[in-house]
Amino acid sequence: MSGKIHIVDDDASFRSALERRLKRAGYSVTTYPSAQLLLDHLPDESEPACILLDLRMPGLSGMEVQTRLAQRGSTLPLIFLTGYADVRTSVRAIKAGAEDFLAKPVGSEQLLDAIGRAMARHRALREQAAEQDERRAHLASLTPRERQVFELVVRGKINKQIALQLGATERTIKAHRHRVMEKMGVQSLAELVSMAERLGILNRVSGDGKQT
Repeated sequence: MSGKIHIVDDDASFRSALERRLKRAGYSVTTYPSAQLLLDHLPDESEPACILLDLRMPGLSGMEVQTRLAQRGSTLPLIFLTGYADVRTSVRAIKAGAEDFLAKPVGSEQLLDAIGRAMARHRALREQAAEQDERRAHLASLTPRERQVFELVVRGKINKQIALQLGATERTIKAHRHRVMEKMGVQSLAELVSMAERLGILNRVSGDGKQT
């Protein structure tokens, strides 16, 4: 196993027992006696990780922490732990994005299964974010004219139409189009359109290539 687990619980004996159990399973563990301490020291998201969060604690509740983490842009999966099972609350937590909602005392197999799913989801989110950052870097490398050509190409304009709209020759547009494909790291129009969709370009430009 690999990854970081953040345990937030006001019960010191429970934290210690859980920490020992998870370290034996191969995880790196950090514990917090209060929700505020977690918020004051937001966990690093550069490695696969998840948060085990007690639902009822003095001060901020687990649900309040979930809301504040979301407001701060955290993508760390949350697994709620509670000694007071409440179907309505668990449904709210899951709808708000929690990975799981487990009742104390939780068995090792059930806990490790939930953590495994949470870690896998966080890895996937990190990979998607890295891919999006790479796409944005490619987009930023385009010159203003190449960006115009890119936006018109993915809207289905042919070279002749683009040349007419931009006041250039078809040969020039063809050269711009080639550089766009090269810089964006794609081999086909379909790939270019797919990248534009993922970057939100098709939502931001109208049929004539103007910003909407």
